[in-house]
Amino acid sequence: MDALKMIAQESVKAEIPQIGIGDTVKVHCRIKEGEKERIQIFEGTVIARKGSGVSETFTVRRMSHGVGVERVFPIHSPNVAKVETVRYGKVRRGKLYYLRDRVGKASKVKELIK
Repeated sequence: MDALKMIAQESVKAEIPQIGIGDTVKVHCRIKEGEKERIQIFEGTVIARKGSGVSETFTVRRMSHGVGVERVFPIHSPNVAKVETVRYGKVRRGKLYYLRDRVGKASKVKELIK
């Protein structure tokens, strides 16, 4: 078990992005296409965070051409180049799964004024 912990500690990022539930974020992902590598930006609302340590993940949801798209990103993944916070959300829940059922402006999260 100690060997697993040692390997896990090596892959943990030094700086964890400060992501809150309800925040609108831009996630910069590294995409490999054959020999080439590029960065693709996925912007949406953080609806969940799960796990702890190396296996911690966060779920980002956005609407794309009228269809809801969700992606789960591991926080410590080397494929996640960086995470930018666009705006902070004011929410009272730990998981925002109820946004899946909302349509239009009802699916918006209020902005937290800091």
